[in-house]
Amino acid sequence: MQLKITLIFFFILFTNNIFAKDKDYFMSLKYNTVNVRQGPSSEHPIKFIYKKKYLPIKIIDNFENYRKFIDLYDNSGWIHISQLSSKKTALNIKEKNLLLKKPQIYSKPLAQIEKGKLIIIKKCKGNWCKVLINKYVGWIRKNTIWGRT
Repeated sequence: MQLKITLIFFFILFTNNIFAKDKDYFMSLKYNTVNVRQGPSSEHPIKFIYKKKYLPIKIIDNFENYRKFIDLYDNSGWIHISQLSSKKTALNIKEKNLLLKKPQIYSKPLAQIEKGKLIIIKKCKGNWCKVLINKYVGWIRKNTIWGRT
């Protein structure tokens, strides 16, 4: 009997760890104007308004149809899930960054990227991501961007 209880305990313990999903994950804003609320309902007052489509945010909690988040600058609040997108985006966090033709440090530079620039991520491979910035498509190092990679 004790053996059965021990086996059940370990089964529950290990299956919870295997199937546990990371609590924090990235999403992006779906629209150009998104209300951020002080709490997880439309009854809570608007704290501030984002005015940048595809801005990446990190989801840290959820309650029903609302997601609590933080952004790159530690602003936080609650956003309704209908206002969020799973589109992969990031922000450049390096002062002077280059968009490169190939995923190599000695590759031909295509453009210089300013700090805070919004980046659409096409795919990532190793330490590099293929990205779209304005009309340029090229490669950038993962450790120079903040967002979903």
